[in-house]
Amino acid sequence: MSVETSLSSRRDTTPRPILKWAGGKTQLLPHLSRHIPERYNQYIEPFFGGGALFFALRRANSVIADSNPELINLYLQIARNVEDVIEALRPLKNDKDDFLEVRGTHFRHLDPVKAAARTIYLNRTCFNGLYRLNKKGEFNVPFGNYRNPRICNPSALRAASAVLKTAKIRRGDFQDILREHAKPGDLIFLDPPYLPTGKFADFKRYTVEQFTEDDHSRLAHEVRRLSRLPSHVILTNSNHPLVHELYDDLAIEVVSSKRNINSRGDLRTGTDVIVSTNTDAVLRYSPSKT
Repeated sequence: MSVETSLSSRRDTTPRPILKWAGGKTQLLPHLSRHIPERYNQYIEPFFGGGALFFALRRANSVIADSNPELINLYLQIARNVEDVIEALRPLKNDKDDFLEVRGTHFRHLDPVKAAARTIYLNRTCFNGLYRLNKKGEFNVPFGNYRNPRICNPSALRAASAVLKTAKIRRGDFQDILREHAKPGDLIFLDPPYLPTGKFADFKRYTVEQFTEDDHSRLAHEVRRLSRLPSHVILTNSNHPLVHELYDDLAIEVVSSKRNINSRGDLRTGTDVIVSTNTDAVLRYSPSKT
């Protein structure tokens, strides 16, 4: 076995995101890690896209959730029926006509396993791994024209399944999820749809309904409630004036990030903010170790 093959095999068996997610947090993991307390109880992530932090932490009994039914179906099927999803992926080809046919079939018209395979297939073969819906709730990202995308990666899917099996996977509004599950000493990661800062901001839309400024204000109120439990909260967003206004009493770190969805290379850099609550009070409520 060559060194490259060995390293590739090792990567495939290490749990990591199974979707290419525009705005995914893999690149921010070194920054996020500085805000994670040494000890905490349950991990909760109510805006679950690619799940980079979840797969990095691999905390058993986590709560992962989203309002997007297609995403939640995907993760439920990977957790429960990964071998069936793998078999459903095997015949799918990187071909524009095939892509358009699959894209034209709404996931609700498929059984859950085939719907999960459809989500992965479109993600791997569409332009830049974007997830964008029109007002009718139809996926409308164009074909990516990639030479050889890896549509089916059984080892990576099985590795992800092993971690997802340990989590509670829920569909719902972030506030409902947090009111039901968040307890003192928990670690809560919030990665909502970003406030728009440029021409391509609409690519952040991943449900039919927009996540509005009122929703961001509602989220900020929820962060205050969580900090009073107390629990430890980490939140990411764009470097937008409203974010600084909403969280002006909390610690805000501004970090550089890449914007791969921009067609111009000179515009593929930007800044994100990481908002964090104080960990001192949390540690008194966190007897368990990570």
